[in-house]
Amino acid sequence: MLEILAHRGWWKRRDEQNEIVAFERAFEAGYGVETDVRDLNGVLVISHDMAKEGGLTLDQMLDIHRAFGRPGVLALNVKCDGLCAPLVEAISRSKVERYFVFDMSVPDTLPYLRAGAEFYTRRSEYEAGSPLDDKASGIWWDCFSGEGEESLVSSALIERRPSAFVSPELHRRSHAEVWQAWKRALLAGDGAFPVQLCTDFPDVADVYFNAKTQVAAAI
Repeated sequence: MLEILAHRGWWKRRDEQNEIVAFERAFEAGYGVETDVRDLNGVLVISHDMAKEGGLTLDQMLDIHRAFGRPGVLALNVKCDGLCAPLVEAISRSKVERYFVFDMSVPDTLPYLRAGAEFYTRRSEYEAGSPLDDKASGIWWDCFSGEGEESLVSSALIERRPSAFVSPELHRRSHAEVWQAWKRALLAGDGAFPVQLCTDFPDVADVYFNAKTQVAAAI
């Protein structure tokens, strides 16, 4: 089974991204989420771009996650260096068991390693394997140009590591043919390690990859 990570929550309008309604919708459906963490005036906040006063805090998002029974995996995209101590503390305080942090700079990854935090390293056409791969909890697979994207899952299966894949629509490309190739690769695998998909279309992906019975839009 492929686990769904709703990209910035399950939003239906772009202005809902990383907002309360998007997280509530995702968690109510049982999905994990990918979201962005940075700091503002000493407080950890949810924001992809430069944070503004009055936005959602990390603690508020974690409260929503807890209220829905802590479903799915939290993939926390760390946007600033130096957040390890308060971020790990917030995760521990909220009793989150299934999470990983990723996208830190290499020097900033080391404090997470020393703290025993769950973290993923990155792969893309611009990023080869990291010396930290064997210490990481898994790998975040991305593709910026689209070249070689259909073989991404096949490449990951060879490594037999927990893996999260960035769906093409996050880079404003069509996902249909890529999903078909990824599903073929997953069906040919043995399902021996966790696989996640970060997508803007969590409900459609859940139907397509996990054979859910509800009606969904065609991919």
